[in-house]
Amino acid sequence: MNPPDGDARAVPLSDADAALVSRSCEVPDISFGSFLAAGDRHRVHWSTPEGLEVAGGGAAARLVADGPDRFDDLRADAATLFDRVDHEGRRRRAPACSAASRSTPTTTPRACGRGSRPRCSSCRRSSHPRRRGTYLTVNRYGPDADAADAADALADARDRLDDLPMMRPRGEKPGVVDTEWLVDRAAWTAQVASVVDRIRAGALRKAVLATALRVDLASDVDIPDTLGRLRRTYPECYRFLVQPTDGEGFFGPPPERLVRREGEVVQTEALAGSMPRGDTPEADDEYARALLDSEKLQHEQRLVVDTICDQLAAFGTVGEGEQGIRKLTNIQHLKTPINAVLDGDTHVLELVEALHPTPAVGGLPLEAALATIRDTETWDRGWYASPVGWFDAAGDGEFAVGIRSGVAGGREATLFAGNGIVGDSDPDDEWDELQPKVRPIMDELERE
Repeated sequence: MNPPDGDARAVPLSDADAALVSRSCEVPDISFGSFLAAGDRHRVHWSTPEGLEVAGGGAAARLVADGPDRFDDLRADAATLFDRVDHEGRRRRAPACSAASRSTPTTTPRACGRGSRPRCSSCRRSSHPRRRGTYLTVNRYGPDADAADAADALADARDRLDDLPMMRPRGEKPGVVDTEWLVDRAAWTAQVASVVDRIRAGALRKAVLATALRVDLASDVDIPDTLGRLRRTYPECYRFLVQPTDGEGFFGPPPERLVRREGEVVQTEALAGSMPRGDTPEADDEYARALLDSEKLQHEQRLVVDTICDQLAAFGTVGEGEQGIRKLTNIQHLKTPINAVLDGDTHVLELVEALHPTPAVGGLPLEAALATIRDTETWDRGWYASPVGWFDAAGDGEFAVGIRSGVAGGREATLFAGNGIVGDSDPDDEWDELQPKVRPIMDELERE
């Protein structure tokens, strides 16, 4: 929901007189779907399985950075923004920015990082021991931003919450008219076979090939409504939306945490190797055993675990948890939790930069894998597999890996899927493994 004058344009951070003025209040619980639907420009949404949910509209300030230094540039610009904060009359309180980095540096040399501080946002914490509740926040940024303007905007936004329905009616799915893989089965299996040949030649251990499904819809897609349905079907996943204009939005229910930093504690995980869910408990257990017993999938998982541990070791003491099975609604994965205790004051964006792209979306060795992907894939990944999340002035934050995702707007959608290819990958099996990865969003677009 944007304030009445909500505009996605942002004041340049170089303006030495600009300040960020923020005002918040606790509000009764609201429908986040209704809140999102009321916004029309620069909508963002972030939700975690643990119960944190944030929705925002408009952009009080936007941070955009290009190229290989984009994470450093975002961090520096955010520090400038956070250095001029007035929150409830207190300086340097730690507000948060949403952030996403467009593309792994695989198919395009120009990657983009993007962050924003919404003009109006709502936040709900259902499991925090001290800060449970729902809060409404408005932000003003610029040389003329002042407390009175922010307070008036907060009061106005609070009044307009009363007009939002407490339960947003479940809308009708848009319906699917036609679908087409950007890389069809014959081309995909040929690509997989060529990557397997490279791996067996010895210069490469793993490469992740991705493709996308183009979907023509019978009616316009309602992304907040689609996210609401995903909330019911994939409560164990993250959910996000990054929609910088009133056109297409990047969204999805990714299952995988890239990294979380809270003080000196870092949490991440290796999620690699997949099997479908069974139609019966017995069949489901059989698939799970197949995951655990598969030499090929265990090898793929080990590569990811070792690489993440090596990358985090540069920042502190790393610990590896016990491997288990991550069961989602339509698929299950091998999962290994990984933790670290930081040696110094490391910003979460530094950790994002170190870990992205993980072997689960890039490959190993990384440079050889990225070169292989550039040589093999025939489409631009765009936002696929990008880090999506938030960070605050203290350097804390959390990011997910933007997989099980898509871009949608109007009557079109593009859904992404990828597979890790290793030396004993079978091209036909890899094609079959792709199909469940587009189902989370596809199921919420197709009419029954």
